Amino acid sequence: MKYPDRVKIVEVGPRDGLQNEKKTVPTEIKVELIDRLAAAGLPVVEAGSFVSPKWVPQMADTAEVMSRIKRRDGVSYPVLVPNMKGLEAAIAAGVTEVAGFAAATETFSQKNTNCSIAESLRRQESVCRTAIDAGLRVRGYISVVLGCPYEGDVKPDQVADVARHLWDMGCYEISLGDTVGMGTPAKTQKMIEAVCAHVPVEKLGGHFHDTYGQAIANILASMEMGMATFDSSVAGLGGCPYSPGATGNVASEDVLYMLDGMGIETGVDMDTLLDAAEFICMYLDRPTVSRAGLALSLKRRKAA
Repeated sequence: MKYPDRVKIVEVGPRDGLQNEKKTVPTEIKVELIDRLAAAGLPVVEAGSFVSPKWVPQMADTAEVMSRIKRRDGVSYPVLVPNMKGLEAAIAAGVTEVAGFAAATETFSQKNTNCSIAESLRRQESVCRTAIDAGLRVRGYISVVLGCPYEGDVKPDQVADVARHLWDMGCYEISLGDTVGMGTPAKTQKMIEAVCAHVPVEKLGGHFHDTYGQAIANILASMEMGMATFDSSVAGLGGCPYSPGATGNVASEDVLYMLDGMGIETGVDMDTLLDAAEFICMYLDRPTVSRAGLALSLKRRKAA
């Protein structure tokens, strides 16, 4: 089996990870976390989102976060934008990359964005075109690609259709999100096969939640299909406010441990990543959910 020589890890902890935390995370903690993750060698660190603070209060300080992080050369700091108002705020904050999103099922779209898939895509097209005209790169997210908390199984063709629309809008990369973590390797590969009829596999990313313990297996299955970009979250932080029961994103430490063990290049330093994980877990006052992270941290303490 031929696997990619190099994999890009997109760190989503500061946004997708923290947005579901009940404990308010102050700006200085977010800034420190982002700076630590960038120092670990992660090429992409999702820094926040310009959404209404009414709906996601944890992200209300994204503009201030963007003004205070130490931007490193070669590191991208994308932010999520749901609409034109969010895009305008992102541009004012000096971002260079934004992410838009759509869902693969009608019910999730209504719950998440209060509109249909078609309406969501029309909104995203306006945002995407304006962002590209302003010189920004745009990444597309698709939610519930392998299972919906309201509709159950999702047909691969539904995902492929949404991906085609996002690709045609000009998104440079499309992240396929198993928001509920329901996917298994065989379903993952069937979904990717359907999407690849419209979007080149090298322009796809995987975003797997680990609710059912399938995330690492799904990443491996995706690599077998040629995918080489994966979203993950430091210490396995995360969840989804619109997906009841969904646990965190796959932990960055677990992904890195597997890739390091396979001899696949990432450019990420495990020790520095572990330091970042311990930093945020200490603030949140709870242990990491990363199995590799926990084992390696215990090993480090014994060796100290």
